[in-house]
Amino acid sequence: MSHHHSDVLKPKEVVRILEHLGFEHVRNHGSHQHFRDANGRHTVVPVHPGSDLLPGLARRIAKEIGMSFEEFLSHR
Repeated sequence: MSHHHSDVLKPKEVVRILEHLGFEHVRNHGSHQHFRDANGRHTVVPVHPGSDLLPGLARRIAKEIGMSFEEFLSHR
């Protein structure tokens, strides 16, 4: 299965987008960083150095915070 390069995100990019959207890093659980916003929305970003997030995982994160993947990417 091929992926568009623009759909591949680094964990640091996802964290930056979440912080830009008002999410706060609330805790770590192993290599997973937990984020929450003022409305109580919550998501988890797996952070493995040198690894990209698969598009399906980035799409799940966008869905968990109530956005389309395209809208999420627009905040890059």
